[in-house]
Amino acid sequence: MSMLAITKEQIAELPAAEYTGRAIIINNPIDCRAAVRYLKHQTILGFDTETRPSFRKGRPHKVALLQVATKDECFLFRLHRTGFTPEMVELFENPDILKIGLSIKDDIHQLSAICEFNPANVLELQSYVKDYKIADNSLQKVYAIVFGKRISKSQRLTNWEAETLTEAQKAYASLDALACLQIYETLSSGQFDYEASPYKVVEATEGCE
Repeated sequence: MSMLAITKEQIAELPAAEYTGRAIIINNPIDCRAAVRYLKHQTILGFDTETRPSFRKGRPHKVALLQVATKDECFLFRLHRTGFTPEMVELFENPDILKIGLSIKDDIHQLSAICEFNPANVLELQSYVKDYKIADNSLQKVYAIVFGKRISKSQRLTNWEAETLTEAQKAYASLDALACLQIYETLSSGQFDYEASPYKVVEATEGCE
């Protein structure tokens, strides 16, 4: 069966994707409440997290940033300052709002380390894209297959607990969350044309030589 996959070399040849929406920094619990009040009126959100990299084995840091994106803006919750507040917990436990992420098991685990919660109506893109014959699992590869653009990963290992996030960090974090939302909406609406994709590969059938 033919599936879609892309190589690192092919991704490197693609034009860079850019985040053009608003990136809204949330530094304190008061701003958290206002942001979540707004987000509770949405029906679908993309989300992701970022953690300060640890270069010592066995010394991981707690998650520092939670990104929650609508189509037009992304709220960047600086969790090392705000905590995972009751309002955020309520948002993720709300069954009426679809939350879309990729590799969400890790995100949920890290958020649960701050505050236990029971996420509801959360969709894992890694599983969802298989219905559209996309074999790859990483956000960068799935985005490249669907949109023909490259998400830069240059900011991934930067300090997410820095006093002030750089414009590059804000754009990177926002795009990761928005990308989850965009991928889901493009696939679910039927806008993605599998047959037109240049990235088809043939999966070997089990038992065949």
